Amino acid sequence: MATRVAVMSIIVENGETVQRLNEILHEYGEYIIGRMGIPYKQRKINIISIAIDAPQDTISTLAGRIGALSGINVKTAFSSVISGE
Repeated sequence: MATRVAVMSIIVENGETVQRLNEILHEYGEYIIGRMGIPYKQRKINIISIAIDAPQDTISTLAGRIGALSGINVKTAFSSVISGE
């Protein structure tokens, strides 16, 4: 199945949803290349960046599940790198 490399940018404005977000990310752990989280205490938000290599529909599903959480915004940028594994 063909996979794509993408980066997800996540801004968490509601700290109560962090546990659920981490549970969802854990479910997709096999596809995640790396993750970086930055707490921005002055604004009381968290900024998370996820690098992922997965089928496009899997990436879209993950983004949709994250975006459905209250107080979380997510955007995905896809690279043109596609593997034909």
